[in-house]
Amino acid sequence: MTLHTTELKQGLAQLALDLTEPQLELLERYLALLVKWNQTYNLTAIRQEERMVSYHLLDSLSLVPHLAGGTRMLDVGSGGGMPGIPTAIARPDLQVALLDSNHKKTTFLRQVVLELGLPNVQVVTDRVEAYQPEQKFDRITSRAFSELSEFVKLTRHLVAEGGQYVAMKGVYPYEEIALLPQGVAVSEVLPVTVPGLDAERHLVRMVLQ
Repeated sequence: MTLHTTELKQGLAQLALDLTEPQLELLERYLALLVKWNQTYNLTAIRQEERMVSYHLLDSLSLVPHLAGGTRMLDVGSGGGMPGIPTAIARPDLQVALLDSNHKKTTFLRQVVLELGLPNVQVVTDRVEAYQPEQKFDRITSRAFSELSEFVKLTRHLVAEGGQYVAMKGVYPYEEIALLPQGVAVSEVLPVTVPGLDAERHLVRMVLQ
């Protein structure tokens, strides 16, 4: 067992996520691919594998307990696959679409899906405002994609009836919430503790009125 396997298991316990050994192995393999491809594709500014466990894997997985009731999730501006890939591994019953306009990043994401064999993940290379899926999404998330008002404006056409936004943010986004357009309601803002991460994290849940 590697050092970061131990850290990952401890972090999952703190997040109250009970994953199987095959799921843990998939997370490990995803991390290895992220490290390997990051050398040439610049997927993340974090280079140290041990820091990626908390900054990417556990941070992404902190979203999972807040997706109850969802069946289709869109990860907008997925980049290196966060939070979409870890979420898809933890929730194989959830259909996850990873959307990014950057061809290099979606090439990496397709390779991850292929190598890890993730049947519940779809990779889309497109601009969010131009994306027209056959079926809309009941959960839409992003991790540092844009400010909340811009995020909602660009994705309004992608939310299924009764769907929710679950945006991942750092410090409490008072100003961003104040600037939300009419017709968007914040149903809750939850502080999130990410194991091994000494930084503020919040989840902002929003609905269309």
